[in-house]
Amino acid sequence: MEKFILAIDQGTTSSRSIIFSSTGEIVAIAQKEFSQQYPQDGWVEHDPEEIWQSVLFTLKDVFTQCPLSPSQIATIGITNQRETTLVWDKNTGKPVYPAIVWQDRRTATQCRRFSEDKSLETYITDTTGLLLDPYFSATKIAWILDNVEGARAQAENGDLLFGTVDSFLIWRLTNGQSHKTDATNASRTMLFDINQQQWDEKLLKTFNIPRAMLPEVMDCAADFGTLDESILGEAISICGVAGDQQAALVGQACFKKGMAKSTYGTGCFMILNTGDKPLRSKNRLLTTVGYRLNGHTTYALEGSIFMAGATVQWLRDGLKLINDAAESEALAQRARSDNGVFLVPAFTGLGAPYWDPDARGAILGLTRDTGISEIVAAGLQSVCFQTKDLQKAMESDGARPTNIRVDGGMSRNDWVMGFLSDILGADVERPQITETTALGAAFLAGYQTGIFPSLDDLTRCWKSDNIYSPRLSKAERDHAYSGWKAAVERIRCDQRENKSN
Repeated sequence: MEKFILAIDQGTTSSRSIIFSSTGEIVAIAQKEFSQQYPQDGWVEHDPEEIWQSVLFTLKDVFTQCPLSPSQIATIGITNQRETTLVWDKNTGKPVYPAIVWQDRRTATQCRRFSEDKSLETYITDTTGLLLDPYFSATKIAWILDNVEGARAQAENGDLLFGTVDSFLIWRLTNGQSHKTDATNASRTMLFDINQQQWDEKLLKTFNIPRAMLPEVMDCAADFGTLDESILGEAISICGVAGDQQAALVGQACFKKGMAKSTYGTGCFMILNTGDKPLRSKNRLLTTVGYRLNGHTTYALEGSIFMAGATVQWLRDGLKLINDAAESEALAQRARSDNGVFLVPAFTGLGAPYWDPDARGAILGLTRDTGISEIVAAGLQSVCFQTKDLQKAMESDGARPTNIRVDGGMSRNDWVMGFLSDILGADVERPQITETTALGAAFLAGYQTGIFPSLDDLTRCWKSDNIYSPRLSKAERDHAYSGWKAAVERIRCDQRENKSN
């Protein structure tokens, strides 16, 4: 009897459950969006209970999309939006505050205060591979403990638990029997020593976070607990977990040093496999855990962009220029080439390599000839230009990716992928299965349970769909990119002037 794998893909705007065959083919998908909350400028929150209910809905709905039953599922893999921070009461299971999302910038002032201690900044980077930034979980945890009435006392009494979304889901799925995370999610908290592969006591003390709150850190393929039988009528092992971008690295079969993938979801994340030694960036990229299997850590270099698909969502919901994301491709094709319009989507600051939490978005180069097509095209191009920023930073670190495997919703847009190849001056390869984040979680769970005996078996499941090659000359590419760089500098300059006035 064929074995099937169920992957839970809990993202920033929706939750999905996907059933994969033992050859990595998609059998069925269920999806449910949930609300985004913006209580103040720069704040982004999710309702943990709404996340949980969306996951439960898809877990049950996916079986209505196919003839399979839960008894045919061999194992479960989980992948999740990273850095998003939840704190809950371990006795009741109830969160004490909404989930603070990875995009949230509320702790920017606190980070600036910590950055005055240059030795601490250096220690954080050397230990965690990360930069001192509100993006990561540590200052989010501290904010909850310091701003929710009674939370710090509860935490010090051992009554509160912290987790990224994977840990929260594991806790709920196992009915409170398992408080675990994997090495990739742990590496995004700014509390984890990626060299020693353990929680760092100095950082816990620095951010005043009780050790008892933290989950046990496991390999990406490991025993994370068992799905409570009451949920699907079957007790199913949870055997694979990875943060969404590292899961995509696995799903793209980037198992060799030098291979890179770029995921275009809510944000954009390019990860380059650097092998068994961490590569320290001199260009404000992140050194992170790519994956950890059988106790062996593979490291990666990562550039993170906050706004990719979220920019298209803003064009749709904010400006109402399009009714559906799919319309953007046809509009962009009608736009005048080299029209001089640039959209810098710094709605919640700029990520790598700028790491400017105070930057704000702008559309520059507008003329009377500018129309909807040009603005939509500029929004799509902004994703490609930001990817170019990451490529240039990786080049400076001596690790230029020349062939990039892409995935995520925007990778299905041929116009975007063509322009991406043009501006990068590199081949861009899209796989047949673009749901590589969920596929990576399934691969990890299948690897742990023996469905995929080796990494070579996973590699054989990966198949190319299309390769986009550059069409622009170097001069044309450099001219377009210089316009983007000027636009970014303009908004950063304006921000500096506003702060000084």
